[in-house]
Amino acid sequence: MLIGISGTLFSDVEIVGQALSEIYDATLLHVESLGGWDGLLDYGTKNFMKNHVVHGIDSVEILEMLGKRPFFVHIAVDCTLRRRLENWRNALNGGTNGAVKVGEGGFSNGEKHEPLDFHSIEHILNSMDFHNYSKEDSLISVNERSLIKVVIHSSLPFDTVKQQLQEQLQNVIDSKSCTAPLRPCWDTYFMKLANLAASRANCMKRRVGCVIVRDCRVVATGYNGTPRNTQNCNLGGCARCNEGDDKSLHTCLCLHAEENALLEAGRDRIGPNAILYCDTCPCLTCSVKIVQTGIKEVVYSHSYRMDEQSLRILRDGKVIVRQHKLIDERTTMHIGKTDRP
Repeated sequence: MLIGISGTLFSDVEIVGQALSEIYDATLLHVESLGGWDGLLDYGTKNFMKNHVVHGIDSVEILEMLGKRPFFVHIAVDCTLRRRLENWRNALNGGTNGAVKVGEGGFSNGEKHEPLDFHSIEHILNSMDFHNYSKEDSLISVNERSLIKVVIHSSLPFDTVKQQLQEQLQNVIDSKSCTAPLRPCWDTYFMKLANLAASRANCMKRRVGCVIVRDCRVVATGYNGTPRNTQNCNLGGCARCNEGDDKSLHTCLCLHAEENALLEAGRDRIGPNAILYCDTCPCLTCSVKIVQTGIKEVVYSHSYRMDEQSLRILRDGKVIVRQHKLIDERTTMHIGKTDRP
């Protein structure tokens, strides 16, 4: 696993990097000693079974180059303004802060720049604005590409930072896999496909997606909306949905995601041992059809107001039912956060 860290100016990049290297027993790599980013990527590829940490990612180009490898994890670091100003003052006093050494032109991104005047708060704020926001390839634009973002709120003992990071990362990074630490399990993979299918839904009441799978292969997908060759619900095709009626379900023209997937597959294609993934628990009507078509298992993400009736029908029909909630694609971890202003 190669953990690449980017960070805004005067953020605690080095502190986070040191914590990650200890959590994952990883070696801290230095870009310059490996002949640049190409050399670092070559080294990381040849040693992909070991864990490494590098900070200094300061451009989208570098990020995209590293991101081609399945063993790469991008973690962005940011700090509250108060914490960044605290780091600046520490640097002025000759201390280390994990971000910059005053007078040497070193930045949290690891590059060498022309020395800047950091001795006035106006200059440091201008510098933060420029490097974090105004540059064509700003540090914020790099940070925004990360799936994992760490925000440091206050000064904490190193062991506390390490402990809080470890607790929050254990549900995101597969520490047992050096080669693909962010690779989703089958449940997450198929539930993401169900979410993708939901993005095509045209029903004005809610967006729902469904995927039917057998032996880890997709049999059919479906999303909710009006029938083929009729006007889409979002264009006025279903009067019940467009009028905001929460009742009168029998007048709704929209087919549910599960119905569309079942119709697309048909009982013969569904076959034995099929699993239905749906981002919302099936309603009673769909549950009856699921039982009838021979689905073996239903995996859902979000609950629905008719859950109790639906679950009873599914379980009476010998269908296994379980919930699998997706963790947000982008995870923000807060370190040292307090409720005090």
